[in-house]
Amino acid sequence: MDAIGHGIIEAFKLIFAGDGEIFEIVGLSLYVSCFSVVFSTCAGIPLGILLGTHQFRGKGVVVRLIYTFMSLPPVIAGLTVFLILMRRGPLGSLQLNYTVTAMIIAQICLVTPIIIGLTYNLVKEKAPVVNRLGMTLGAERLDRMKLLIYEMRVGITTAVVTGFGRAISEVGAVMIVGGNIKGQTRVMTTYISELKGMGYYDRAIAVGIILLTLSFLVNAVLYNFQERESR
Repeated sequence: MDAIGHGIIEAFKLIFAGDGEIFEIVGLSLYVSCFSVVFSTCAGIPLGILLGTHQFRGKGVVVRLIYTFMSLPPVIAGLTVFLILMRRGPLGSLQLNYTVTAMIIAQICLVTPIIIGLTYNLVKEKAPVVNRLGMTLGAERLDRMKLLIYEMRVGITTAVVTGFGRAISEVGAVMIVGGNIKGQTRVMTTYISELKGMGYYDRAIAVGIILLTLSFLVNAVLYNFQERESR
């Protein structure tokens, strides 16, 4: 309990003292997570909609693969990206390992299947009703698609926030491809892991509290959006 109490005190000290290292780590964590989520959203939502609105041979296999990748272990994603980007790998000439770019790629591999899968489930639920309504009203295909996306707005927001939660809390993949290099690839989760290993529990708890606070703020925004849209 003393360590937790000291951690809370230390967290406020770090925040109000403007600790440069902490804010640099928090900033990089947000940058990596937000960039990966934006890319995953731009790719995942259209793919989820296409998967849910089109029938094709082998669709069942694709859906099962998406569901499998939704729970892909981070260390597997990190190892795969690392091997592809390593010097002797297919993309070794790019020299991206131990860079922020490699961390973003690893997080995209983790987040995109989540957004695709959740969007696909939304489409399965909403599309039949929306199509029947649209056809009854004489709406064109494009108009029905716009209506479908509008009806899924809350669910899509939930999918994006779920993806962000996966990205911001990830440690295994970014540790493998980023290396937790001070001032370059160190993010909150890898920093907490390092602090714990060094026995600096107070500072580790402090960074953990900051991470929890960020997650709470993001989920609070989602909750307010859902409440407003449900009225």
